[in-house]
Amino acid sequence: MTLIDPVLLKSRLGQLAGRFDVDAVHECDSTSSELMRRADRGAPAGSVVVADRQHAGRGRRGRSWLSSPEASLTFSVLWRFPGGATRLSGLSLAVGVALARALESLGATGVRLKWPNDVLLEADGDFAKLAGILIELSSDRRGVQTVIGIGLNLRAPAAADLPQPAAGLSLAGVKADRHEILAAILLELAGVLDGFGEQGFAGLKAAWQGYHAWQGMPVQILGDAEALHGLCLGVDDDGSLLLDTGKGVERIISGDVSLRRAGELPGAGTA
Repeated sequence: MTLIDPVLLKSRLGQLAGRFDVDAVHECDSTSSELMRRADRGAPAGSVVVADRQHAGRGRRGRSWLSSPEASLTFSVLWRFPGGATRLSGLSLAVGVALARALESLGATGVRLKWPNDVLLEADGDFAKLAGILIELSSDRRGVQTVIGIGLNLRAPAAADLPQPAAGLSLAGVKADRHEILAAILLELAGVLDGFGEQGFAGLKAAWQGYHAWQGMPVQILGDAEALHGLCLGVDDDGSLLLDTGKGVERIISGDVSLRRAGELPGAGTA
């Protein structure tokens, strides 16, 4: 498996090729860490680092995300937004919409989204994790500097290595190569991030809920406090999860919780 070739990728990006500066590396600690270091040295918005292997990739809640070129596509994108960080509520959900649209454009079926930052693959009523999103922010006088990290399984990792079920893109019916996959994602990201910068998440809420794995279904929220149970109503305009507990509607703001279908045990049968 060879590195992503920026020249080949550029031809697939068409008119938007000038908006992205893609660098492919054999190995790094994590693409997001590498891109943040470059951003601190003045890398422009639209910079992308894609790695064949990362040995300290980061996922949500401190989990690791390791990668290999045969099994995954791992990359990070630098984007800048004017204003403060509070305007970026729901950004991980917006990126999820871009990922879902891109994968469907490649022929994927069964793509669903899980709050706040996972892409799932649905088959026969079961869900497995297909991709993860990690957003890291820093502010300066120019606005908010955002590093968007994405890890996409091209094929399912070995079950023994995982705390939860996972799926590969090949199971979704996609036969495209890594250049086509990365180009499709970057093309969708450009449009979604432009719209997000103008309207925030509110303009993408309906699209996100159309992909939502558990829209209108009974779920449980697990965290440090007592579990919450209720009917998942989707999300608010700022990306907060809305849960009808029977005593009222709770807004779940923190992503440092685990959303599961009602009755499922941690680590069992869900992504």
